Amino acid sequence: MKSSRQILTRRHALTGALLLGSTMLATGKATAADWPERSIRMIIPFAAGSGADTVGRTFGEQLAKALGQPVVIDNKGGAGGLLGTAEGARASADGYTLLLTSQGATVFNMGLYKSPGYDPLKDLIPVSTTGILTNVMVVSTANPANTVADVIAQARAKPGELTYGSSGVGSSLHMSGVILEQRTGVKLQHVPYRGAPAAVLAVINGEVTTGFFNAPTVVSQIKAGKLKALAVTTKDRSVILPNVPTMMETGIPDYVVATWLGFAVPAGTPAPIVARLNTEIGRIAQMPEVKEKLLIQGFEVLPPDTPAAARKLIADDQALWLPIIKQSGATAE
Repeated sequence: MKSSRQILTRRHALTGALLLGSTMLATGKATAADWPERSIRMIIPFAAGSGADTVGRTFGEQLAKALGQPVVIDNKGGAGGLLGTAEGARASADGYTLLLTSQGATVFNMGLYKSPGYDPLKDLIPVSTTGILTNVMVVSTANPANTVADVIAQARAKPGELTYGSSGVGSSLHMSGVILEQRTGVKLQHVPYRGAPAAVLAVINGEVTTGFFNAPTVVSQIKAGKLKALAVTTKDRSVILPNVPTMMETGIPDYVVATWLGFAVPAGTPAPIVARLNTEIGRIAQMPEVKEKLLIQGFEVLPPDTPAAARKLIADDQALWLPIIKQSGATAE
């Protein structure tokens, strides 16, 4: 039989544990309620000056105003968004790291790498999908090709010799080339660069035959006569390149590739913080000045969605694209 002293000691221990648990819960609630108390780091897994960078910075500027704290941009480009996304997935789940996500980093990389270092459906909480960037196929003005058909003819004349550049393995820009190969039967060599600016320069200088880029990244070079735009990869023509045909208009069937972007936080981030971010990002997406600014640059802002809808988009896209990547034999390793 236990003594009264033992029973009281056990009661005190239980009471202490309950009080500690209550304190931890209260502290967690206070943290979420008081958030943010300091600056927020936004990881953009692409180079400064890229189309994705423009989108991230535009939302970051407005988010800082809405939350009353600075949003510090941290560009971590490389490997089609893999490097920065992996860092975001490993970050503390305290609400002070926000990651710009992309189709490439959360979908394509899952098929191109055996061990990408993260699982977007387990290691991240999707917050919202913000919109779509148009991709465009370009060549140097020194290249005699003026149409996609011309490039295909060049590729057939020199099987396996023609090259195309992109901002990195695993991006929708990389996949734009993969789909071109699948739909036309030509063989191209992919040359990935560490960021869009280097890849654009490579096309201009003739280091690679052609390249795929987000439209905002190359529109100034197109207008300056340094690049020729051959086709956009989306279903509809681009607002900023209205005279450039779609791939399907050039005669390539079932060719639609678009770069979607969104935001996510590390798994384990408190639900109230996720909800607050979703609300604020959705509100920013509805701002006329934001929609107009980004549309002019080729980014179509989508209506606000929920974290559940953003997660479903990733899962659905993985189901669609991973078999295509496997069939193509494309790999980053």
